[in-house]
Amino acid sequence: MFRGSYVALITPFRDGALDEKALRKIVNWQIECGSQGLVPVGTTGESPTLTEAEHNRIIDIVIEETRGRVPVIVGAGSNNPVEAVRYARHACNAGADGVLCVAGYYNRPSQEGLYQHIKMVHDNINIPVIVYNIPPRAVVDITPSTMARLSELPRIQGVKDATADLSRICEERMLINKEFSYLSGEDMTAVAYNSLGGQGCISVTANIAPELCTGMQDACKEGDYAFALKVHDRLAVLHNALFLESSPAGVKYAASLLGLCSEECRAPIMPLSLDTKAMIRAAIRHCQLSPKQ
Repeated sequence: MFRGSYVALITPFRDGALDEKALRKIVNWQIECGSQGLVPVGTTGESPTLTEAEHNRIIDIVIEETRGRVPVIVGAGSNNPVEAVRYARHACNAGADGVLCVAGYYNRPSQEGLYQHIKMVHDNINIPVIVYNIPPRAVVDITPSTMARLSELPRIQGVKDATADLSRICEERMLINKEFSYLSGEDMTAVAYNSLGGQGCISVTANIAPELCTGMQDACKEGDYAFALKVHDRLAVLHNALFLESSPAGVKYAASLLGLCSEECRAPIMPLSLDTKAMIRAAIRHCQLSPKQ
């Protein structure tokens, strides 16, 4: 099973191009700081504005640099299932441990269309698939009954739940009759999600505070929710600050403060306002995070 603190990796840029040196540095820093898995080329990795060549290059670098030390779940998202299959096959051939398959955004498919989209990816690879349900971005919602139907496919092995609906995991657990990785996709409710049966989080904030996020997840695993809540309360200010403007502008600015990479994003993600930058700096001080050595 996939469990614990997984980081939804940012994609570092410099002068409009992929910053390969910074990406390698980030991968190693994340592992050294205890992150239990890496998720490149997802939404936080700005996948919609990557070329296919860049997408595949990032996958290759992350898997090469990770060297099997932690699992790598690769984003294989597209509203075009044919394109999603290409991404998933590249991930599979590169040695990924799984792929993250997002619901078919923009097209607004029916539940049957969502099932067939994800099944098409599943049927074309031989590694696990994590289903990414994020209605606020994808517009469509994978219902619990559709998730249960997907779970009957042998390589559908988990969900990244970014619905922000804490009743969802309860409904899915009643319908899914196999070992399944329930992963939160929303930092602010990650502890609450675990208390209802979740096993981890694919986290944006872990880009900046990997040790705290891992410690919080470890506490949940041990049943020490009192300690997990203390860490959550410490991180809550940072969670909020990172999403004051369109993501990943906030988390990339925070990463630049820690010396990990530049704050550069690709259009249409715009640079942050001065007020938001000040709030992120304050949140980093509140969490007592230090620049990377």
